[in-house]
Amino acid sequence: MKFKMKKFSTRLLLCMLIFNLSHVSAKDKTLDAQAILAASDAVRNPDFPFGLTTTLIEYRNGKQTDTSTLAIYAKADKNSGQFHNLIRFIAPARDANKLMLKNGNDLWFYDPSNQASIRISPQQRLLGQAANGDVVTVNLAKDYQASLASEEDIIDGEKQNRHCYKLALAAISNDVTYHHIELWIDSSNKQPIKARYYTESARLLKTAYFRHYQTQLGQLRPTETVIIDGLDPTWVTIMRFSDYAKREVPDSWLQRDYLPRFKPN
Repeated sequence: MKFKMKKFSTRLLLCMLIFNLSHVSAKDKTLDAQAILAASDAVRNPDFPFGLTTTLIEYRNGKQTDTSTLAIYAKADKNSGQFHNLIRFIAPARDANKLMLKNGNDLWFYDPSNQASIRISPQQRLLGQAANGDVVTVNLAKDYQASLASEEDIIDGEKQNRHCYKLALAAISNDVTYHHIELWIDSSNKQPIKARYYTESARLLKTAYFRHYQTQLGQLRPTETVIIDGLDPTWVTIMRFSDYAKREVPDSWLQRDYLPRFKPN
């Protein structure tokens, strides 16, 4: 009887040990995925206020059909760690000096011709395949819960082989741009390489490649994103990032009430 009880106790302890190890392993895997995502955010975004120019170019069947140029001013919130953004339209002339403000997850559009600001959706299309939410600076680790789906080799946007972590990102709230994302991150340097963006019904909206890495503000960062429509691969939008500069972004710029008084300097 004592032998049987000892044998049962040993089995019970072994089962508990296996359960605990698997639980810790799963927890560590989740934590690792979130850390990988945060490291990828740091590749895309400086940890100080900055400005840059974003140029969007739309192509249909290989022919340019539209373009837009934006000045981006970004500053991370001290409490949440998420970026606030002020975006000024530079070109085309019909849109010059229109503004877009991201404060928290609220997105506002301001038109100086009628001095009205209206709330807009981050999912709304801005130009081509670029949505309003695509042109603002965000830390994905603040808006999405990441899990490690796999490790695999893929071809990047410059036809080079990359060994990547494939992360599955699930939106933490309903007011972010995408319901869920698949993101490939280079395992050696945490550079974002490729992403697929989905609706809540799991429909593929678009695929993006992050490429043309250059040293900007002390870090190799992607200076071009190629966005391909989920249904029509001949519908392509390119986002080019230039004129990176460390700069002051006053808190007043990031308030809706200040939009009519904004003057770039």
